[in-house]
Amino acid sequence: MWTKDKIKTREQLTATLAEWRVQGRKVVFTNGCFDLLHLGHVDYLEQARHLGDALVVGLNTDASVSSLKPGRPIQDEVARGRILASLAFVDAVVLFGEPTPLALIEMVQPDVLVKGDDYAIDGIVGHELVLNRGGQVRTVPLVPGYSTSRIVERILQTT
Repeated sequence: MWTKDKIKTREQLTATLAEWRVQGRKVVFTNGCFDLLHLGHVDYLEQARHLGDALVVGLNTDASVSSLKPGRPIQDEVARGRILASLAFVDAVVLFGEPTPLALIEMVQPDVLVKGDDYAIDGIVGHELVLNRGGQVRTVPLVPGYSTSRIVERILQTT
């Protein structure tokens, strides 16, 4: 499979999810900007994938990253998507440009919704939807000291 084949439109993802459900696969969903993929991202996504059988990553579009983080993204959504898709434990990547991933979570209907442990369960967008369906909302520990912002700060300090 080519990495670009893991990047799905919402329509393509709907068909893929239907196949996975027929196969009885437990679907995990998480989301983020994933600008400058680093060890913290890799560890987080790998932990998320181990909570189920298929990992769907909602990826913020360039416009939504810019609205959240001025001066970003560093890499465009095509690059960020392909890099995420290259990870063996990521099964699908789908872009979203809305302020939150709620509409995407409603569409995916994940069995497990995951964020880092810097979030409280009740602060995770979509937690009520997933819990009301009988799914799980989980947080996973983050690798201390790894963030894109910190990497950028270190680069700027050395230039």
